[in-house]
Amino acid sequence: MCVGLSEESCGGRETVKTPLYLTMLVALLCALPAAAEDPRPRIRVSGEGSVAIAPDMALVTLTVNREATTAREALSANSGAMASVMDAMRSLGIANRDLQTAGFSIQPVYRRASRTAQGGGERELSGYSVRNTLTVRVRDIDRVGEVLDTSVTLGVNEGGSLRFTNDDPSEALAGAREKAVRDATARARGLAAAAGVELGELLAIDERGGPSAPVPMARASMAMGAESAVPIATGENTYRVSVEMTFAIGR
Repeated sequence: MCVGLSEESCGGRETVKTPLYLTMLVALLCALPAAAEDPRPRIRVSGEGSVAIAPDMALVTLTVNREATTAREALSANSGAMASVMDAMRSLGIANRDLQTAGFSIQPVYRRASRTAQGGGERELSGYSVRNTLTVRVRDIDRVGEVLDTSVTLGVNEGGSLRFTNDDPSEALAGAREKAVRDATARARGLAAAAGVELGELLAIDERGGPSAPVPMARASMAMGAESAVPIATGENTYRVSVEMTFAIGR
């Protein structure tokens, strides 16, 4: 059968009209194996690097929870307490951009009714609970203890989770990447030497999974602030980077 791009005769028969895109696809598929196959032997290794630095910022989560007979009463009590907390945060030097509401909820509160002669007891609505959660970025890390102490004094009665981080960890991550590359390169050289071959050119390098989240580590440093502030240990954050590198084997 003759295959062409137009309907013409071929030995007394009509040719089959083949679309142009099919012709191009066939040509591409035929060329793929030659382009995709790299016959050179290679060494593939992974490496890891880490850098530990002191944190320069804290993320504090504070929650005000108030209960009352009606939702309106609970909301009013909660709003008053949270407004006082936010005003106090500003007085401690926390900027508005570092104050963010992270959660808000109104929930009914039930209590178990008196048990009946049969031993049962249905739940009865006793009031409402209002929760308002605030996330605070504390950039002056020496005031973290003061922030916690002040917030509790003004009405925070739930939450209090605390995480130390770094505003700009790019320098630490760059250092971790350099260590990871040196680690992988050293591994490749060791494998090549053990196999009795030469390490060739670098063919590919890939950062696996992106940089890891900072891992807290203990360090002898305290953020005290005011005399009555909560004692806080800042420690260090460790940033890790993993890479995968592929080298050709030299001749």
